[in-house]
Amino acid sequence: MTKRLTLCADDFAQSGSISAGILQLIDAGRLSATSVLSQSPHWPELAGELKARANRVDVGLHFNLTHAFGAPAKPLSHWLMKSQLRQLSQPTLRDEMLAQIDRFAEHFGRLPDFVDGHQHVHALPVIRDALFDAIQHRWPEDRLPYLRAPDKLGHPGDNRLKSLILRSVCTNFDEQAQQRGFATTPWFGGMYSLTPQADFAGLMQSWLARSPNHALIMCHPGLPGQDADDPIAACRSREYDYLASDAFAELCQRHQISLTRFQPETVAA
Repeated sequence: MTKRLTLCADDFAQSGSISAGILQLIDAGRLSATSVLSQSPHWPELAGELKARANRVDVGLHFNLTHAFGAPAKPLSHWLMKSQLRQLSQPTLRDEMLAQIDRFAEHFGRLPDFVDGHQHVHALPVIRDALFDAIQHRWPEDRLPYLRAPDKLGHPGDNRLKSLILRSVCTNFDEQAQQRGFATTPWFGGMYSLTPQADFAGLMQSWLARSPNHALIMCHPGLPGQDADDPIAACRSREYDYLASDAFAELCQRHQISLTRFQPETVAA
C-alpha cells in the first residue's frame, strides 16, 4: 500500500544557495513542500521562481522570530522562557505575524498553503494564540491553512533531550489548533542534532520506516554557500546530496512512499 508523505524543506529565501538547492530538489520530485522566510531580502526576487513550481508543492510561511534579517531578533531561549512565563504581548506578536503573512502574499500573489515556524516558535504558548488570531484576520473561514504540529513529533532523531524539550514546550498545540478548525500534521519527523557528524541518511531511513500515512517530515537542504549567519550551513549540502541521490529514491520505493502535498487523512482519496 502506498504511503503518502509530505517532505518539507524549511528556510526557503534565507539565502540564494539554500533556495537554489530547494528549487532543484522540487524539480527532481524530491520535495513536496517548502516554507518561506518572507522577511528575507531575497524573497522578492525568488518568489517568482517558487510560484512557477507551486502546482507541484505546498508553499508555506516559515514564521520567524529568531533569525535576523536586518532588524534585531532574539534567540530561541528568550522565546522559550517568556512564552512559558506568559510574558509576551499577544497583540504585538499578532502584528508581526500579519506583517510576515502580508510580505509573503505581496510577492507570491496569494496566501500561504500552511504555516510553520523557524525553530518551531509558532507553537509556543502565547505565540500560538497570536498565530490563530492573525490567521482569522487574513483567511476565509472555509480555506484555513494547515499547521505543523511539533507536539506530534513521532521520532526523536539522534537527540532525545532536544525532542523531549520540543514536545514539552509545544504541549497541546495540536489539540488547540484542531479546536479552532485547523487541519494539522498528524505525525511529525525530521528532528535531529543538525551537526555535520549526524547520520542524516540513517535517520531518514528510520523516519520513513516509522512514519504513518499523511505524515510530514521537515528537512533543511541547500547548495554550498557563504552564509556566515547560518548555524547549520555544514548540514545543508549533506542533506541536499542525499535527497538528490538514487539511494533516497530507492528508499522511498522500498517503503512505498509517495511524496505528495499535504492532505488531511479525513479527506484523503
